[in-house]
Amino acid sequence: MSSKWPLVRLGDHVHSCLGKMLDAKKNKGTPQPYLGNSNVRWGEFDLVDLAEMRFEEAEEERYSLRPGDLVVCEGGEPGRCAIWSGHPGMKIQKALHRIRSKETLDNHYLYYWFRQVAKTGYLDAHFTGTTIKHLTGRAVGALEVPLPPVAIQRTMVDALRSLDDRIALLRENNVTLEAIAQALFKSWFVDFDPVRAKQQGLPPAGMDEATVALFPEGFEESALGPVPTGWSVRPAGDAVECVGGATPDTKDSSYWSPEAHAWTTPKDLSGLPAPVLLNTERRLSPKGLAKIGSGLLPVGSLLMSSRAPIGYLAIAQIPVAINQGYIAMPPGRLLPPLYMLFWCQLNMEGIKARANGSTFMEISKKAFRPIPVVVPSAPVIEAFLAIASSLFTRLVANEQQAQTLATLRDTLLPRLISGQLRLPEAEASVAQA
Repeated sequence: MSSKWPLVRLGDHVHSCLGKMLDAKKNKGTPQPYLGNSNVRWGEFDLVDLAEMRFEEAEEERYSLRPGDLVVCEGGEPGRCAIWSGHPGMKIQKALHRIRSKETLDNHYLYYWFRQVAKTGYLDAHFTGTTIKHLTGRAVGALEVPLPPVAIQRTMVDALRSLDDRIALLRENNVTLEAIAQALFKSWFVDFDPVRAKQQGLPPAGMDEATVALFPEGFEESALGPVPTGWSVRPAGDAVECVGGATPDTKDSSYWSPEAHAWTTPKDLSGLPAPVLLNTERRLSPKGLAKIGSGLLPVGSLLMSSRAPIGYLAIAQIPVAINQGYIAMPPGRLLPPLYMLFWCQLNMEGIKARANGSTFMEISKKAFRPIPVVVPSAPVIEAFLAIASSLFTRLVANEQQAQTLATLRDTLLPRLISGQLRLPEAEASVAQA
């Protein structure tokens, strides 16, 4: 990487160590939670599935994190990293490097440097292993890092973190918006709260009179147990259209060039911060699109990955063709895609229970279509969409803005680190954004 800043050996500017080896027979001491490779995401941590390992008192400091430490993956996706901001004392296993910078280097600057070089391929030459790649402690120490004065490093970090903070806030808002819509769905269509309130002679909470009037006052028996009077239970295949896709021959370039139409695989949905598909990694030519029977699905189609793994969900915000790893539900039938999005989220365990396969588990359209689903009256569905669609529209706008800011960050990042962009210019771009 060309740079106006001097290149220095990383090991001369940090204190680094690998975490503790997992060995149930040898490890002694008190069981304590620890971070593993799978807990690290770029810039953040997933602390849901922490395991425990024994650590002796003498090992406490060596394998413990302090707020501000950089945690770097040794394997899996070598170089993936995040800044620890949790409580002091969290432990790490051997799959992770703990890096503490000396006075000449800012850990947040180093995080952004790793983020940049992970995209350029610079780290590849430092990996060991063929089938499984590793970034050893020796390799970490040998990395060459551009070293601006630490004051300039921190000014760079301030500009980049202001973008990341805005992105995080937008996505936190989206978590709230999605939770509100899902809670409404569950109240109306799973718990039947408005019907139960009317049955007891009580006014449904938070609902105007016109909406209250749309709900019946009692229940009738169905294949799924009691459902509101006048509503029905039908196979999913009767309530929504279910379509699959295909992959044109990847060796035939005429199917892929010119790149005219978005084409998605479940990989596009992996790690999405919101159930919204705004873009795809690959695109088809018109000739390639002609090889897919379901064609180009319209905006608003619900996409559900049907294998490897089952259960990724997103509503397409672009016309898109799909591969064979999806069950897609375009709009236009009894139950709209937004209704089915929340229905699938709440019924995913039941959907997965109908999957089968030897190499990998898959839910086929044939297995999905018979699943019973409650079909409310059309006026109730319309009332739900009036609220949920407004929430979802805001969610989509937030995610579009977050992706715009992420693109700006990723554009500024290499130019800042290389010294090719002056800080005032970067700060002006951030302020304009």
